[in-house]
Amino acid sequence: MTGATGFVGGATLRQAVEAGWHVRALTRRPQPDRAGVTWIAGALDRADSLAEMAAGADAVLHIAGVVNAPSRAAFEAGNAAATANVVDAARDARVSRFVHVSSLAAREPGLSDYGWSKERAEAVVRDSGLDWTIVRPPAVFGPGDTEMLDLFRMVRRGIALLPPRGRMSAICVGDLARLLVALAADRMASIGQVYEPDDGTPGGWSHRGFARAIGRAVGRAHVPTLTTPALLIKTGARIDRLLRRDRAKLTPDRARYIAHPDWVVTEGARPPATIWRPERDTDDALAETVRWYRREGWL
Repeated sequence: MTGATGFVGGATLRQAVEAGWHVRALTRRPQPDRAGVTWIAGALDRADSLAEMAAGADAVLHIAGVVNAPSRAAFEAGNAAATANVVDAARDARVSRFVHVSSLAAREPGLSDYGWSKERAEAVVRDSGLDWTIVRPPAVFGPGDTEMLDLFRMVRRGIALLPPRGRMSAICVGDLARLLVALAADRMASIGQVYEPDDGTPGGWSHRGFARAIGRAVGRAHVPTLTTPALLIKTGARIDRLLRRDRAKLTPDRARYIAHPDWVVTEGARPPATIWRPERDTDDALAETVRWYRREGWL
């Protein structure tokens, strides 16, 4: 497994161990001993560590990826080239089952460098000759997430600055992790499939509706919302890049992604119910996320 020290990968690692798997997990930094886990010191650009990770495995789960980077070349290295390295390791180890975590952004490769790099990574997997399945998660939330934390903080303060009008899908990290573990064990039904899982909300969420759901989770019955024009988001991205340079969080690339009006999963692309279906009610999962943030002092 790659990405096991991250948000989605950490949740997947927990569920895989609970399901009885022994996991060899790649890590850049030393990790505490953990039952059911063998930590492999290495990186996505180190063939020796990837070979050690894949050797003798029943399946490879490639979860690691880059969501923010200063340039197209950095996105390509962290997503497309890294995926090619993991695919090579799986093939060399004769591991046929390969589960790849992509993104809905791969549907729009011309929109952002991030989406372009995720589409290129998908192409590598499709051409790999492995028994692959690709998963394109929408917005993922849950305990440990930092990407949506600013939105939770805004809502707690009593206002939500939202992207231009549009719709989105969402999924809690526990449900996504459960899907990935199920796909690792699946030997036939999902081979060669691209799945777009979500929380089961028909037609997805409006940005305002999701912000109000977060409001319920933090205990605010009414959350004023303010739609931010695309031009203002892009201007803010340029300012953030000017001020924080490579540490900028709102980059021009991310601004284009945020301003896109349709990040709803494709009808008919959800995994079949025989393999997986969402179990968590989104309001309950958001409330659990808030409780975790508060325990950790993040909110």
